[in-house]
Amino acid sequence: MSAETTISADVRNESAKRKKKIMAAIQWVLAIIVLIVIVFPIYWMLVSSVKSQEEILLATPTLWPKEFHFENYVNVLNRGNFAKYYWNTTVMTAGILIAQVVTGIFAGYGFSKGKFKGQGLCFIIVLGALMIPLQVTFIPIYIMMANWGMSDTFLGLILPEAVSPYYIFMLRQTFMSIDDSYIEAARMDGLGRVGIITRILAPMCKSTLFTVTLVTFTNGWNAYFWPKIIAKGESRRVLTVGLAYLKNTFAGGESMNNHEIMAGAVLAVVPVIILFFIFQKYMLTGYSKAAMK
Repeated sequence: MSAETTISADVRNESAKRKKKIMAAIQWVLAIIVLIVIVFPIYWMLVSSVKSQEEILLATPTLWPKEFHFENYVNVLNRGNFAKYYWNTTVMTAGILIAQVVTGIFAGYGFSKGKFKGQGLCFIIVLGALMIPLQVTFIPIYIMMANWGMSDTFLGLILPEAVSPYYIFMLRQTFMSIDDSYIEAARMDGLGRVGIITRILAPMCKSTLFTVTLVTFTNGWNAYFWPKIIAKGESRRVLTVGLAYLKNTFAGGESMNNHEIMAGAVLAVVPVIILFFIFQKYMLTGYSKAAMK
């Protein structure tokens, strides 16, 4: 009987190991499929950016360029005025980032550790703002910016995005997970509210700050709708809008230039990819801390 029990246990163990191997194989297959779906468009953009226009229009697509045309990048930088677009996008994104970090940190502290009348209602209004897209409110915002003389200015690009409900929500959730004893100890040491926020809470929430800052940078860098509306001329045109104008930059729009457009797209997406690979280790930690409370 003991031998039969041992054999039965061995069979169950082998069956369990076989199921684990099958599940692991399925997970690997699914992971590879998802990876291909995500990575292939980026790969296609990269290889298309160094192809000729004739090769891009071939009936049978080529997965690798027959000839490398790196002059596509030179053409975009020289004739597409991308250097100016890069500068405008950098200034706009930096302004939005600084404004959202400052307002998000202080508002997150107020909603998590502060006590004031109507606190819950105010936070509900902030959450409600998350569900209202810019396309709904852009007309009154545009009229307001125009009346203030901010059309085609950096302030006009930055000010409507200076406060982020998403940033406030994330930091509020993270601050709530920090024990109040740290704040009381800081107060006993003579720190005021600004000192508590900047020297105690912010360093303890570094991973969340990195996460929301990267998301804010990505959203600002990729912004298209509002910059398209408020920036009328080329002096304040950003990369995303500049990409849309690339098809009209060459030969007065009479010839197709998909290869230059792809080169411009690569130039536009490079900073976002670099920052993601640098700070990706902070992202999951930041999201998990924000979800703890």
